[in-house]
Amino acid sequence: MNSILSVRMALIVSLTLGLAPFRPEPHIWGKLRWIAGGAVGMQAVDWCDFVLHGTPWAVLVFLLLKQWRLKSKKPSL
Repeated sequence: MNSILSVRMALIVSLTLGLAPFRPEPHIWGKLRWIAGGAVGMQAVDWCDFVLHGTPWAVLVFLLLKQWRLKSKKPSL
């Protein structure tokens, strides 16, 4: 039960703080496109911004993988 609540909280944080500001495009999406384009002109503050907006997504992926791993290890009866 606790892991389900953790995943839900991580999802809420990812969808709010991870995507904010939402207009003109989600912030993390803009940073990912910038990095995919070679990260030309990115400064330290831009990298820090990428880490701060990407952390909720990394935590969400980690919790989902952890939950999936625990479910796959349980013996089926």
